[in-house]
Amino acid sequence: MGQNFPSVQITLNRKSVFASFGRTLLLYNVEKNIIEGATSNMKKEIFINEGMEETRIAIQEDNSLVEVYIERQDNHRMVGNVYKGIVENVLPGMQAAFVDIGYELNAFLPFSEIASDEYLQERKDFKKRNKNFRNDNIEVDLKKDQEIYVQVIKEPFAGKGPRVTTEVALPGRLLVLVPGANYIGISKKIWDKYERRRLKKIAQRLRQGDTGIIIRTVAEGKSEEHITNDFNQLINNWEKIESKGNNESAPVIVYEDLETASSVVRDLLTPDVEKIIIDSKRLFKKTQKYLEDISPSLLDRLELYKIKSPLFEGFGIETEIEKLMRPKAWLKSGAYLIIEKTEAMVVVDVNSGRFVGKKLHEDNSLKINLEAAREVARQLRLRDLSGLIVIDFIDMKKDENRKKVYRELRKELRKDRAKVAVAPITEFGLLEMTRQRIRVSLLDSMSEECTACKGSGRIISIETLTTRIDHWLRRYKAKYRSLRIRLQLHPKNATYFNNDKKHILKGLMWQNFIHLKIIENANLRLDEFRFIRSKDNVDITNEMSLEKENSN
Repeated sequence: MGQNFPSVQITLNRKSVFASFGRTLLLYNVEKNIIEGATSNMKKEIFINEGMEETRIAIQEDNSLVEVYIERQDNHRMVGNVYKGIVENVLPGMQAAFVDIGYELNAFLPFSEIASDEYLQERKDFKKRNKNFRNDNIEVDLKKDQEIYVQVIKEPFAGKGPRVTTEVALPGRLLVLVPGANYIGISKKIWDKYERRRLKKIAQRLRQGDTGIIIRTVAEGKSEEHITNDFNQLINNWEKIESKGNNESAPVIVYEDLETASSVVRDLLTPDVEKIIIDSKRLFKKTQKYLEDISPSLLDRLELYKIKSPLFEGFGIETEIEKLMRPKAWLKSGAYLIIEKTEAMVVVDVNSGRFVGKKLHEDNSLKINLEAAREVARQLRLRDLSGLIVIDFIDMKKDENRKKVYRELRKELRKDRAKVAVAPITEFGLLEMTRQRIRVSLLDSMSEECTACKGSGRIISIETLTTRIDHWLRRYKAKYRSLRIRLQLHPKNATYFNNDKKHILKGLMWQNFIHLKIIENANLRLDEFRFIRSKDNVDITNEMSLEKENSN
């Protein structure tokens, strides 16, 4: 199987290396840190909710919410997609190129994300010669208007286009196929040397020419037949990509990765996942078919949610998501975190709050900071915060205590599927770290800039507002039988439902068997709504509020 992608010649100075070591083989680190997740024996559950405007996926570990994904109907994710693009600009000063992939913004291609066999081998040799290497200028033979194939590795964000790589990798359930590469990789979490040897022999028999294979953790113990079936499916996908790329003009998408719900099942359905609960018949049948094809033994973990009340509310997830819109996160001890996201960085401040200790100040500080370290790691995953992160722990005089907190944070961050780099705590109690960004943060997904304060604050997005209206209606219909209700909204939102999204309004009415009449109310905020019972003109909004439901 040959690779027909346009070649890119790369030259390295003797001091040159990639800007980010570990990206030689696209999915070695993706496999370790993004797709597979940290080794864990805890109980996991996956919940999938399909609404009128968005699909939401929540992951719980030991009944604690740890990750949330949101995919909008009109804004599908791009990570994993492969495009045949056209080079627009080559900027040696930036060590990057910009590629037109047919998106509204050009894709950003760092030179460190361009690879050829010679380049990979030279970097490998350089690493052996010098462990304390640094990045230097990378020279690439890349020209304007050249056609090139790229894969998206980071979503577009804040006015910037997606980040791409020329190292295409196709993930399957058991394997990752890396066309054009010449290696076999095995997940480091497969410890048994005999199993590693067995899997390597299978991969050697499967390899076809210049095809790299990465064996994922879930392949451990799987039969050669199962692994071969996964490989053949990936080869089939690759041949379709080659065929489309050869027959269509750039810029064009040649491979679209699975939608978020399906990709989560593919990437996160490990043996420790006890349940996958889905409230949509469409997604349930789609997931059921997928599991029948790749792993029938896991079908008993799939469950269709049939209760009238919304799925996320039934399992307490909705309340947790609402809390993520607030900067304050409480700890069990009574202490709390303040999490502020700015343009330049994320700042986390640890406060003692209501905590009243009976020991020495140093011991109290250590106890709070250890608890805070665990919660910070969880909140970073939950809120999907990335970039530079500064944590201001409560001051501790003893260096050994600072090291304990540092180690605790590192331990908890092993559960994170994103790459992280953590520096030790300074004598002032500050810790600096970075976390990889793959997609926009949860706050950015669920909210938008407030027009009243010119972006200094945020309000929930219209899509999130629609989800809340839908859930209110479901709670109402589970309890009452009134068929006519008036929905009061800010004029901008009323126009949205009456004109731009009439099908959404019809869907809400049909799904809940209720007649809705949209009424403009200029006194309401953009993130507010009120429900008025038509027969007696009574405001019934608070009767079905989530806060009231939780207090009962």
